[in-house]
Amino acid sequence: MVIHIESRIKAIEAARASLDKKARETLILELKDLTVIADYFVICSGENVSQVKAIVEHIGETLKKDYGIKPMRIEGLDYAHWVLMDYSDVVIHIFEDETRAYYELEKFWLDAPRIPLHDEDKDTPGRKNKRELSVRRN
Repeated sequence: MVIHIESRIKAIEAARASLDKKARETLILELKDLTVIADYFVICSGENVSQVKAIVEHIGETLKKDYGIKPMRIEGLDYAHWVLMDYSDVVIHIFEDETRAYYELEKFWLDAPRIPLHDEDKDTPGRKNKRELSVRRN
């Protein structure tokens, strides 16, 4: 069963899942008024390729288990220096630290609002009870 969730909630849940695996410098950029590429980018880093792969796997498992959604595609997993998970409205970039420093992707989106990940965000609908979300079951 697939549960339709808001793009913002999907981005926050993906970011939280990355933090479960100790991702570094996790941030969410709101792009919906700036581009048609996606509504949100989630960007995070891992210390090495093993951690990058673990983050990717955990994000994928979390979104599939909790919401029944899978990425449209995953690119870069073979080398895992920069992995892109495309959920259409949310694109997740998981970098190895060195690769993120080289590309500085977030500098291309300086005008994009950042969605904070604070402790109070832990109470967003979906974390405690998935049914609190405004959902549409397909």
